[in-house]
Amino acid sequence: MKKAEISAQGLRNSSLMRSAPLTRKTPLKATTGLARTPFKRRAPKKRPGYHEPKYLAACRGEPCYLQIPGVCRGECERDTVVHCHANWSAYGKGMGIKAKDIYTVPGCFRCHQCLDQGFSLTDDQKRAAWEWAYNCWLPVRAAKLQEAA
Repeated sequence: MKKAEISAQGLRNSSLMRSAPLTRKTPLKATTGLARTPFKRRAPKKRPGYHEPKYLAACRGEPCYLQIPGVCRGECERDTVVHCHANWSAYGKGMGIKAKDIYTVPGCFRCHQCLDQGFSLTDDQKRAAWEWAYNCWLPVRAAKLQEAA
C-alpha cells in the first residue's frame, strides 16, 4: 500500500486490525461495589526501657503525690490515681514519645490534667511540682518493688 492509500482508507482496512474479538483467559470477579479494605497499621516501635509494667503497677492504689495546691482534693480522689509521666526532654520525652515509665508519679486525675493541659501554672511551677512529687515517690516505690521481688 502506498501512503496515499493508507491515509484515504484509514486504518480500518489495514493489516493492524484484529480479525477476532479479544477474549479473557480468566473470568472477572463478581463485585458488589467498592469493597473496603482494612487499614494496614504498623505496630508501634519497641523502645527498650520505655515500657516497664512494674513501674506502672507500683502506682496503683497509691495516693496522689503531686498534690498541686488549689487543684488536688486529696484522699477523696484516691480512686482516680493514675501514673503521670514527666513532660520534659531531660526525662526522655520527645515529639510523639512519652518519657520512660521509670519517670512516673502517682497523681489524681485533676493534678494530671493540670500538669498536662493546665494553664493555671507556669512551666517552671509544673516542673517543680512534678520533681518534688518524684523525689517523694522514689523511696516509696523502691520499697514497694523490693517487696514484690
